[in-house]
Amino acid sequence: MGKKKTSKAWVHQHINDPYVKLAQQKGYRARAAFKLLEIIETEKLLHPGNVVVDLGAAPGSWSQVARERLMQNGQINGRIVALDMLPMEPIEGVEFILGDFREDAVLNQLKNLLDGQSVDLVISDMAPNLSGVAAADSARIEHVVELALDFANNHLKPNGALIVKAFHGSGYSQLVKSFKEHFHQVTPRKPKSSRDRSAETFLVGRQLKNASLR
Repeated sequence: MGKKKTSKAWVHQHINDPYVKLAQQKGYRARAAFKLLEIIETEKLLHPGNVVVDLGAAPGSWSQVARERLMQNGQINGRIVALDMLPMEPIEGVEFILGDFREDAVLNQLKNLLDGQSVDLVISDMAPNLSGVAAADSARIEHVVELALDFANNHLKPNGALIVKAFHGSGYSQLVKSFKEHFHQVTPRKPKSSRDRSAETFLVGRQLKNASLR
């Protein structure tokens, strides 16, 4: 009974969510689009000419935002490569790889597609399936963020940036520490469109520390 009530409450909240309505009006595939929009506007990121990699892209709202930002005179000026283990409806001008980012074969496919091209911005709204067991979930979240961090470390331009979803709780301080080891600037962001009760936050890393070592 409790589960049914919770489900009903979620549906009610979802239907009445102003960001859900706004996403429908603007043609975004998910309300998450507004989280990225707020972050890139605050941080002054994502400009025409940029190369963007979207990790955990499905259903595609972050790639949609990236595409809008790269549009110039009716054409995309730049490049967007999106990846997810779930299928994604095509978005014009977005190159998509279907696969699990944790697998080397998929990661190699992404590297081959980039063909040595350095990346201006890596965005990741990835979140693992959570079990409800705090220690296990913390380890899964940390693993996903570390993968995105490792990819960014190997492919970002020296002045590039990484935006990832993280969650407050066990392991969060360790993720911030990892970011600070790799980036000169690290900023946590909690966009207005992120629900108040949600533990999610976004970490923004800018300017790689070890770029000269590549």
